[in-house]
Amino acid sequence: MEFPDPQNAVHSYARERKLLMVRLVAELVSELGCREPSVLAEQLVTLADGAASRAMVLGDPNYGRHARAAAEILLDSALPTTV
Repeated sequence: MEFPDPQNAVHSYARERKLLMVRLVAELVSELGCREPSVLAEQLVTLADGAASRAMVLGDPNYGRHARAAAEILLDSALPTTV
C-alpha cells in the first residue's frame, strides 16, 4: 500500500473497502451454505487481491484464471456434502 500510515485518510478508506469486500463475500458464501463463511471469505478475498496485484505488476491477466481455479477448489471443499 502506498499509504502505510493508518491515520492517513487514503489508508483508512482502503481499509474500509477491503473489510466491506470480506463482509459481502461472507454473505454470498453463507447463502450458498458454505461452512465457515467468514474464513472462506478471507481466503477468497486474499486470493482475489493477490491475483489482481500479480496481474497488474507482471502485466499478465491470466492470474485471474489461476485465482478462479483455486477459488473453485476452496468453494468445493467448503460446500456441504450431499448424500
